[in-house]
Amino acid sequence: MKMISVLLLVVGFSVNAAYAEPVVNVDPKRHSDLHAAQQLVAQAYNKLTQAQKANKYDMQGNVAKAKSLLEDVNKEIKAAAEIANEADEKKKKK
Repeated sequence: MKMISVLLLVVGFSVNAAYAEPVVNVDPKRHSDLHAAQQLVAQAYNKLTQAQKANKYDMQGNVAKAKSLLEDVNKEIKAAAEIANEADEKKKKK
């Protein structure tokens, strides 16, 4: 039984290492709503990590998939901010 617990712990850390916690990297002064959205993504990601730990990482990969999706969401939020920044720069040049 102890061996299984150790194995689950190692697998859990391996799964966590494959995912990078979303960062909040949108300027709140330029895009307050996108910044707030990134903060919520980071909070959700942290709550999922807590759920994994509470359940000894035995969640059949569902939380890992959810965390991966949150990483994608975070990247899309950053991309939206960058596109908005580019549009603002174009407007200034006109």
